[in-house]
Amino acid sequence: MAEDDPTDEISLIEERLEELAEVSERCRKIILFSKVAIAGGAALLLVMMLGLFGSSQVVALGSIAAVLGGIVSLGSNVSTLRQTSDAISAAEALRSDLIGRIDLRVVGDSPMKLS
Repeated sequence: MAEDDPTDEISLIEERLEELAEVSERCRKIILFSKVAIAGGAALLLVMMLGLFGSSQVVALGSIAAVLGGIVSLGSNVSTLRQTSDAISAAEALRSDLIGRIDLRVVGDSPMKLS
């Protein structure tokens, strides 16, 4: 890559930003699913404890597993989302810096001459 023409590097950064945006969106979806799993498992456990649904060891273990799995998944994906957001910010800053290095010409406001 030439030092004077950073357009190739800007293109690579744009591709990386698209990948990071996809990772970020996937994390948001998993975070939402994790919250649903936590809420569902807790609600099922509460219903069982109140005796409204009948008592079953399998259902109790399943609801506890849903809550714990949701918590683990939530924590992991929140961390990944933060790291991805930091990487997006860094890439955008680098892209802005590279764009700032490009020698852009300002187009004047003079009227065009028609022949």
